[in-house]
Amino acid sequence: MNEFFGSVWWLLVTLGLLVTFHEFGHFIVARLCGVKVLRFSVGFGKPLWMRRDRHGTEFAIAAIPLGGYVKMLDEREGEVAPEELDQAHNRKPVGQRMAIAAAGPAFNLIFTVFAFWLMFVVGKPDYLPIVAAPTGVAAEAGIEAGDRITAINGAPIDSWSKAIQKLGENAVGRYDTPVEVQTALGTVATRTLAFSKLPATIAEAELFDRIGLSLQPRKQPAIIGRISDDMPAAAAGLRSGDRILRINGQEVASFADIESLVPEQAARNPALDLVIKRGEEQLDIKLKAREITAADGKSRFVIGIASTDSHDATLKYGPLDAIPQAFAETWDVTKSSLGMIKMLVVGRASLDNLSGPITIARFANGSAQLGLAWFLGFLALISLSLAIINLLPIPILDGGHLLYYLIELIKGSPVSERSQIAGQYVGLMMLVALMGLAFYNDILRLIH
Repeated sequence: MNEFFGSVWWLLVTLGLLVTFHEFGHFIVARLCGVKVLRFSVGFGKPLWMRRDRHGTEFAIAAIPLGGYVKMLDEREGEVAPEELDQAHNRKPVGQRMAIAAAGPAFNLIFTVFAFWLMFVVGKPDYLPIVAAPTGVAAEAGIEAGDRITAINGAPIDSWSKAIQKLGENAVGRYDTPVEVQTALGTVATRTLAFSKLPATIAEAELFDRIGLSLQPRKQPAIIGRISDDMPAAAAGLRSGDRILRINGQEVASFADIESLVPEQAARNPALDLVIKRGEEQLDIKLKAREITAADGKSRFVIGIASTDSHDATLKYGPLDAIPQAFAETWDVTKSSLGMIKMLVVGRASLDNLSGPITIARFANGSAQLGLAWFLGFLALISLSLAIINLLPIPILDGGHLLYYLIELIKGSPVSERSQIAGQYVGLMMLVALMGLAFYNDILRLIH
């Protein structure tokens, strides 16, 4: 249940931040264009809290926290007093209306850059992409244990998470992928992973197993370096500096043994018996491992500890150096997101890859458990996704409004109200269908 409540909490945090920022974009640009804003609401339904400012705008937090909206003065939605006609949204020039519609996605993009910048300033802990003995496609390509991945498709790779992200994208699209590696002997070689040979029927969850790459274990001593708050280790009284000797009677020689034994033993029974050494004293500790969804989307059992030096590729920059890195990361993730949309449209990627609120909630919880920098990266990714989705030319979304305004610019008159209403119905049906499919995929992931 802890994972459930954690997922709900971090989903609300994510939606609250991103929806507020998105709607603030519409709100502030509408104000700058002289449009009267009637309500700024975070969430839908009955307001739980509300206040009114001196401009007559109601600011509300509503009961259903799955979105938000900005309601503007508009003759199409109600009677407007003659003295306020110049503040009506529909009376504004088409250029200003386009700016108001585009402001929401634009503010999501600004938030993305800021979140990536802060992530790099804080420092995102990660691992060097040095692989263990490979299997599957990677083994067939000639990759060997100890190889360090240096580039994928010619793009430099500096961390394990980036390597997994790029390989996953190419595997989903079944694109053969050149991977440059530096071998344990120091030589440089290029290995081509033949993802095109993977059967189209393989489920998304099995792709990483078919790729056949895993991180080479680091030979760290079995000494606890850090303990996460509100996790089993902290609740059981473990401390930094404790050396773990045994888990369920199994000898522990290094921290890598802990990382393998905890999920292995907890999968049988989450209740674990630990023997630790604290100073000259040997203690028996009982705790219950917690199942979480990690940032890679996979469920695993953890107890909430890290080694004295668990990461060897922390991505950290000074405030100024982090600026170009944030823009570069935003551009890279944008290309990846648009590439995934293209693969979905042309059929190279399965619709099983669509995710809904349940998966997003589990990812939010998993990234939050990994620390602030990982959660900031998650927020940036979701914010960018919201920007891209809202710019799609689907009626009811911001992109649909922009499409109407573009037609208005070309033909010199607004799209007829009848056509707009018909488009709204079509757009609503499309969104309901997509959300239904996303929920279906979420439920299947939970079942399996």
